[in-house]
Amino acid sequence: MRCKISSRNSATESRQLRVALQHLCECRRWENMAKTRNLKNIHQFSVGDMSHPLSKEMLKSLIEKLELAGYVPDTNFVLHDVDDVISNNGVEASHKIYRDLQSKVAAVTVKQLYRSAYHFQPPMNWINGPMYYNGIYHLFYQYNPKGAVWGNIVWAHSVSKDLVNWEALEPAIYPSKPFDINGCWSGSATVLPNNVPVIFYTGIDPNQYQVQNYAVPANLSDPYLREWIKPDNNPIVVADKTMNKTAFRDPTTAWKVGGHWRMLVASRRKLRGMAYLYRSRDFKTWVKAKHPLHSVANTGMFECADFFPVSLSGDNGLDTSAVGPNVKHVLKVSLDLTRYEYYTIGSYIPEPRDKYLVDKSFVDGWGGLRYDYGNYYASKTFFDPSKMTFIKDGLTIPRKLWLDPSGKQLLQWPIEEIETLRGQKVQLSNQQLKLGEHVEVKGITAAQADVDVTFTIPNLEKAEPFDPSWTNAQDLCGLKGSTVQGGVGPFGLLTLASENLEEYTPVFFRIFKGQDKQVVLLCSDASSSSLRKDGLYRPSFAGFVDVDLADKKKISLRSLIDHSVVESFGAGGKTCITSRVYPTLAVFDDAHLFIFNNGTETITADVEAWSMAKPSKMNS
Repeated sequence: MRCKISSRNSATESRQLRVALQHLCECRRWENMAKTRNLKNIHQFSVGDMSHPLSKEMLKSLIEKLELAGYVPDTNFVLHDVDDVISNNGVEASHKIYRDLQSKVAAVTVKQLYRSAYHFQPPMNWINGPMYYNGIYHLFYQYNPKGAVWGNIVWAHSVSKDLVNWEALEPAIYPSKPFDINGCWSGSATVLPNNVPVIFYTGIDPNQYQVQNYAVPANLSDPYLREWIKPDNNPIVVADKTMNKTAFRDPTTAWKVGGHWRMLVASRRKLRGMAYLYRSRDFKTWVKAKHPLHSVANTGMFECADFFPVSLSGDNGLDTSAVGPNVKHVLKVSLDLTRYEYYTIGSYIPEPRDKYLVDKSFVDGWGGLRYDYGNYYASKTFFDPSKMTFIKDGLTIPRKLWLDPSGKQLLQWPIEEIETLRGQKVQLSNQQLKLGEHVEVKGITAAQADVDVTFTIPNLEKAEPFDPSWTNAQDLCGLKGSTVQGGVGPFGLLTLASENLEEYTPVFFRIFKGQDKQVVLLCSDASSSSLRKDGLYRPSFAGFVDVDLADKKKISLRSLIDHSVVESFGAGGKTCITSRVYPTLAVFDDAHLFIFNNGTETITADVEAWSMAKPSKMNS
């Protein structure tokens, strides 16, 4: 496929942007960028005629197209106007407000059919937000009370004692001062040593500049921290004349080493992603460091950066200020150009000059590791006194997060509290699956379930040879889907399936024979998830799984199925994929669940599956 990109600006920065956009286009990543919007036919870069897809005519009919596509708003829905990037003299904000689309119609119309039951959701509309304080979990999330698109953003506030049941409170922060009059965007929370929580957030000022502000609770004796005060000495951090004032946002949780607090603010310099470092002695006056903590060429804008320590021994979490010989650090960035998140692991050297050195085995950029290879963006970690580090984005179940013993990646697993929702249980033991067979898992609510399967592979000799050119897991999944016969695999689950398999979302493994060991691919393929055609994006999400099958010849798969969400964890959380799908037949009691095998090698499956109850309280 070929496509051309034109620009009305001949400046150096615009030329560099055109190079990046051309690369995105040639790699077919414009479809990837649309993955989180379920708007393939509405929002994709046009080929050949250079016409912009977000024309006024299309915008006028967007709500109708959303309804037709069965779209349910989630944390990842942001409309991007490519012309802003190409032709606006290098000054761009990725969050474009469409005031004519501010309506409750689209969200209310489709919410019952595809609304998840046990995953966190606001009462309606757009979400994005965590903090543990005095026994209460607080989830602050970006929320548009007036519609399912970007705009009117406030910091909504929900609280929980178990990360499962949530109570909605009044918004904690909303535009009210000059330094945030045009919006209260992403940020983080920090609990100071005197047990006082502080929120950092990005405000949009009257000039549409992004500035960093803070807020503190009005009443510390209120266990729910319902009211927050924005002191008049805001903003505490502003971009200097060398920086892009409209691409400077998302302050991180702060950490302290020696006498100084530190925090990061995400940005870009031309096409270089930047994590600017700021220091403070009193948590009020912040000074920009001479050098950023980290930057990467040709990634585009960093967003929602996250920097935190992980232990080299065990799965206990660490306080954000932990440093030392038994500690590694993780830097995660959400990339505005690709709409994916990437992370690296490395060594943090705070003195004499803050340095973050990425371990040599990591790819730092578009080809790097991800927390999740599906619908997942703008996540945020938080730590609680139980010594666990958790991670949450707007869509998924909170996950425990820790360092794999190899040191080469992170592991993730759903919080154990979610198991309190398990109800009716069924088991299948030593179920053989020959080529072309699929066996139904009966006796549970297939549209609302927790499924844990261990697959045993008697013989790996039939594995297909792995072509070293297959470096993109998502492309490989599209090439070798669940119906393409293989040697060892594809085998896995058919989730949210209709009775006769007109619709299904397969989550499956395929094993290849690599040069030194097996190459394992995990796919969550939405291409067959729905009979809907117009406007529905149905991607083939995938990631490689770093696991050695030579000894045990077993691999596990856990999937949390929740009406329109399929959240999967391969090999004990080594590779995670979240898919958002919109079936028309496989809904409610008409949804089915199968295990299957389309490989010539017979597979044995041991299945445990539970019906999942709704939490007693979900933002009511």
